[in-house]
Amino acid sequence: MRDIFDLLIPLALAAVLITLGFGLYALWRGGDTGRSKSNKLMRLRVVMQFIAILVLVAAFWWRTKS
Repeated sequence: MRDIFDLLIPLALAAVLITLGFGLYALWRGGDTGRSKSNKLMRLRVVMQFIAILVLVAAFWWRTKS
């Protein structure tokens, strides 16, 4: 039986990967605006990683409970 975590886990991991890609691209482009955008995107990546970890922990807890 499928649950919501079968959708949330890949979405959370994809969000981290996409944010990382945009951050690296902004860093690669360089310049002051590139550095500023890259810094903001890397901070967003950390938030996305935190959310992904929360989703993984919640999925583990949910699946061991039921």
